[in-house]
Amino acid sequence: MSDTLSPIDTAKFVAARKALDYVEDGMKLGLGTGSTAAWMVRLLGDMVREEGLNIIGVPTSSRTAELARQQGIRVVSLDEAKWLDLTIDGADEFDPELNLIKGGGGALLQEKIVATASDQMIVISDVSKRVETLGHFPLPVEVIPFGWQTTKALVEETLVAMDVLGQQSTLRMSGDAAYVSDEGNHIIDLHLQRIGNARQLALVLNQIPGVVENGLFIDICDKVIIGHGDGRVTVRDIISGEESEDQVEFEESENIFADLD
Repeated sequence: MSDTLSPIDTAKFVAARKALDYVEDGMKLGLGTGSTAAWMVRLLGDMVREEGLNIIGVPTSSRTAELARQQGIRVVSLDEAKWLDLTIDGADEFDPELNLIKGGGGALLQEKIVATASDQMIVISDVSKRVETLGHFPLPVEVIPFGWQTTKALVEETLVAMDVLGQQSTLRMSGDAAYVSDEGNHIIDLHLQRIGNARQLALVLNQIPGVVENGLFIDICDKVIIGHGDGRVTVRDIISGEESEDQVEFEESENIFADLD
């Protein structure tokens, strides 16, 4: 085990590495966004350059697209790819049924579109993202800029009738200005603390005029790979109901660490 990485980075790294066991030559892959997904993209780039792996990547954000190109991965749009074999992405939270909260990185809209256009979605995560009930992590809701304050008020009004513990909402900021997604939208973060019925909330939020999409991913994830700080990984398959554990070994000399400051 390498001393280069902190336990949390080790957990993210081994989860990302284990996920690539499911990648096969010739696949069309959805490439997620976020710190854990970035490990996966770097490792995938190593496989492309050093092993001649032939894959096509569809990124879920401009940040991921730039990283993938830097790693020598062939990048195309979803319209070009049409349908994907597999998407590998991170999550901000996941529950025992593998329902997710995503969008902490601001890419929830493209992430959901890409994930649902895939035969399978694998989530890579560290153990801190596992929860019994979704809601501790703020739920992102992407809204169009026009009338966003009205949309925010409608969302807050809707929350009164929902099975949630908190009802506070905040506009996500980037410095002194409102955050703008790759699609030119804003994000409202809902501080709910606990979501009693995630499926209902996801459906209701998307009925509000001005709401583009929300960060609840329901019945989309097929497997979650949980990394641990000691190099172990736990794989849970929601379809089979099986859970397995493995140990991922790696050396300090691996090329992946060359990018670390």
